[in-house]
Amino acid sequence: MFTGLVETTGILASRSTRGDGARMVVRARLEGEPLALGESIAVDGVCLSVDAVLPDGFEVDASPETCAKTTLGALTPGCAVHLERAMRVGDRLGGHIVTGHVDGVGVLATRRPSGDAIWMALVAPAELARFIATKGSITVDGVSLTVNAVSKDGFEVMIIPHTLAKTKLGGLVAGSRVNLEVDLIARYVDRLTAPPA
Repeated sequence: MFTGLVETTGILASRSTRGDGARMVVRARLEGEPLALGESIAVDGVCLSVDAVLPDGFEVDASPETCAKTTLGALTPGCAVHLERAMRVGDRLGGHIVTGHVDGVGVLATRRPSGDAIWMALVAPAELARFIATKGSITVDGVSLTVNAVSKDGFEVMIIPHTLAKTKLGGLVAGSRVNLEVDLIARYVDRLTAPPA
């Protein structure tokens, strides 16, 4: 489990093809205890397992499913990535409950300054619409955000100065693709209230 509070931004140093999947080397400086083999780490909101620990980063494998269903499939060396280590029992949950299981890829439709913040409207896959609610939570490239408004084809968020300083979201432009994870509680409520199959 994660919180959606990005710890740092790393760089995809290299990637190699493994069938329909990929092996990725990420360069980053992470605080706290050293990474452990098999440890879960969210890369742009995608939960991956550390397969090798390097002096200045780590290596992970992205499965064919991950490459096909997230932005990691098209990520090229030199790109920045958000990183978050899995939360420990007893940690503060400052964002919201995030699994790292990306639900789909969204697209930034438009953005504009709003004081020191940036307002953004994103288009989401139609099948995710019922899970997105005004004042609810959503994860965008691993960043926990509050939904300010819902539209017929997506949602709106406000990126505050702190988030702009700590993440790469401020660099998104119209057409940028982002990983989306809807709120886990919304998924379970939907399942519990659905008619029996």
